[in-house]
Amino acid sequence: MSADTTGREAATPSAGEDGGTAGTAGTAAAAGLDERLRRWRLVLGGDTADGTGRRLTGRDAAMDGALTALYGKGDTPRRGRDRSAGLGASAPSVARWLGDIRTYFSSSVVQVMQRDAIDRLGLSTLLLEPEMLEAVEADVHLVGTLLSLNKAMPETTRETARAVVRKVVEDLEKRLATRTRATLDGALDRSARIRRPRHHDIDWNRTIAANLKHYLPEYRTVVPERLIGYGRASRSVKKEVVLCIDQSGSMAASVVYASVFGAVLASMRSLATRLVVFDTAVVDLTDQLDDPVDVLFGTRLGGGTDINRALAYCQSRITRPTETVVVLISDLYEGGIREEMLKRVAAMKASGVQFVALLALSDDGAPAYDRDHAAGLAALGAPAFACTPELFPEVMAAAIEKRALPIPETA
Repeated sequence: MSADTTGREAATPSAGEDGGTAGTAGTAAAAGLDERLRRWRLVLGGDTADGTGRRLTGRDAAMDGALTALYGKGDTPRRGRDRSAGLGASAPSVARWLGDIRTYFSSSVVQVMQRDAIDRLGLSTLLLEPEMLEAVEADVHLVGTLLSLNKAMPETTRETARAVVRKVVEDLEKRLATRTRATLDGALDRSARIRRPRHHDIDWNRTIAANLKHYLPEYRTVVPERLIGYGRASRSVKKEVVLCIDQSGSMAASVVYASVFGAVLASMRSLATRLVVFDTAVVDLTDQLDDPVDVLFGTRLGGGTDINRALAYCQSRITRPTETVVVLISDLYEGGIREEMLKRVAAMKASGVQFVALLALSDDGAPAYDRDHAAGLAALGAPAFACTPELFPEVMAAAIEKRALPIPETA
């Protein structure tokens, strides 16, 4: 199946979604067949070889036109009408197309089509126009594109771009913050557990569970021989977290998610959070963690990679190694000194640092990465794996408690 057909298939609505009806005439079987032909016609694009014999009218024809503008470029002329494909470099025509796809397709499909339009038709430069930014459906991938264009962005566009980025960031914070704080608060409390608690510090649930073998049936009670409790509530910092983020172009979505998580972690009083981004240079953005939008616009997507240099900087800022978690987020394509990078990781782990290596922090599926470097880290007891935003709180909780990381089976 061609790339054009694959793109159309991804963007074409399934049965029951917007885009017309199969009609009410005839039997249910006939109606079902007509709907299948309609959907195949939208997927295949109506070339002479599509074999459906189905003509599109009304809303379906408009949907087909929007799909053809994106996925029909370079195709042979359509039978019955000679329709050109592509959006050209005209901002008005792109704006109309963006309006059309938002009318005919769901939000998730619109995001896929926008991403394909940027990749296939080279529309990135049009995003430098405020009118264009106001018309797009904002998502993590669009934010990554805008950040890559940051240096070329004129002042007239910058505020609009910040508004688009802020909307995405706020949506992510609403989705991720509550669960992250709850998960890590529990992990921090458990990591501070004491074995000789005062009465009001006893964790009764865990104490009872640990002493069930001492249950006395005649008294219907448990006689605890070992008390388990939490340390007294304290405003002091319990753990230190260093997020070390690769800002090469392939890591755009990971940079967005990591910046949001960095701001969430920084808002927790019991954590001291540092956020460092790197390519061949290293930039410490910790002082901007109160606003993840500032963090994102402080990054510079693209360029080379020097992981060893970044880890050297992070290592130099560690003051309590046994209470520190270092999270490296990188595809591990190292442009620096490989042996030094691995020695540095080994030294941090030997000093008591909990080291976590994430190949990606996104929902984009299996990432490309340097397998030799991943194997080198695994040999040091630091397996590298891709992590979704939903899994990240559990990974951090495990690292804080110094237990096995919840590595996905597909990693």
